[in-house]
Amino acid sequence: RIPMNPLMFREYDIRGIADRDLPDDVVFDLGQGIGTLLFDSGGQRIALGRDCRLHSPRLHAALTAGLVASGADVVDLGVVPSPMLYFGAHTLDVHGGVQITGSHNPPSDNGLKILLHKRSQGGEQIQKLRQLVEAKAFRKGQGSVRTLALESEYLAFLQQRLAIGARRFPVVLDAGNGTGGSVALPLFQSLGFPTLGLGCEPDGRFPLHPPDPTVPENLRLLQDTVRRTGAEVGFALDGDADRLVAVDRQGRILWGDQLLILLSRAILAEQPGASFVCEVKCSRTVVDEIRRAGGHPIMWQVGHTRIKEKMEESGAALGAEMSGHLFFAHRYLGFDDAIYAAARLLELLSHQDVALESLVDGLPKLYSTPEIRIAVPDEQKFAVVKKVADALTALPGTDVLTLDGVRVTWPDAWALVRASNTQPAVGLRFEAESELRLR
Repeated sequence: RIPMNPLMFREYDIRGIADRDLPDDVVFDLGQGIGTLLFDSGGQRIALGRDCRLHSPRLHAALTAGLVASGADVVDLGVVPSPMLYFGAHTLDVHGGVQITGSHNPPSDNGLKILLHKRSQGGEQIQKLRQLVEAKAFRKGQGSVRTLALESEYLAFLQQRLAIGARRFPVVLDAGNGTGGSVALPLFQSLGFPTLGLGCEPDGRFPLHPPDPTVPENLRLLQDTVRRTGAEVGFALDGDADRLVAVDRQGRILWGDQLLILLSRAILAEQPGASFVCEVKCSRTVVDEIRRAGGHPIMWQVGHTRIKEKMEESGAALGAEMSGHLFFAHRYLGFDDAIYAAARLLELLSHQDVALESLVDGLPKLYSTPEIRIAVPDEQKFAVVKKVADALTALPGTDVLTLDGVRVTWPDAWALVRASNTQPAVGLRFEAESELRLR
């Protein structure tokens, strides 16, 4: 057999090229390993979901067999968006959850997102699983499998946690042929918003465009459709519906940090003095605007496991990443759910007399780049960032933050260099008070 690729054990999950890195025997072993960790943590039952990628049924079969061989009782939720698996892990009588998904990655990729006792597993826990699998130190048992449909409970739960105002308006939803469309589309319509769906049929080949809404190119169809139909807002979900990007009537893109500003204002009206977690890629305006509205901004490391931990520790109401992960603890369960986040934006707008574009006009104008990704091999990316950090720290008159990569701040600008935890790349972002200074 081919030796297992250690690079697929990432910072927040397991991810690789499905046919190369995730053959059946490896996935079976991963199932046994996850089952063993489940029992070690005092659990026995685990929820399982999968996305619509073409190799997900194969991975699902192998993973289920491995979990059962460890003695785990599997509650199989079928093809669901990641937030629905998270919802199951939080509300069902289970002790963990696994979502089989390649998330926003190309169609060739797939992976596993793992929770034990409602906590996303990342960093050390993922490495512990790798060691367990390499040593084949598995618990043996005879578990069981039962299937469960959770969609109606999930939708009811979401609706109970929304307080929609009087105004209604047309919406466009681009689900990118991932797993979110078939859930989000009926939700928005049931809330009274006429919604036009694009790519709402799950299709693991992603015929419309790649399932990553953080790449502006992938938002073109959404922007054009919003402009053409006169809808007030367009939503784009990634492949497993844990990332949200919005566009206004003019086709302007609202990234996760801008959505955080708008949503934090609404939360602060309900919960004065609330805390909010943003990450090192976020605009300076996030910190300024949250403070201005009487809130408490906390800048932290990138990554859903890290943001969730920081939110728990700080009691934050909402956390957000540039990439569109929005974590609502306010009226919700604290995990990243793009379907609920979109509904909360609809709620916010339904209470306003003005359209989204007016709110966007009112956001402070700084000039920034999207995240610029430069391909750097996994084995080299952290060393490259360390060199840059050392060089920048040595410069006079700079304020250097090395919380996650290196973020350098000047009075009128900032720059970030950090290694991606999900891809063989180094990410850069720049922001300044003028176009000239940005260049």
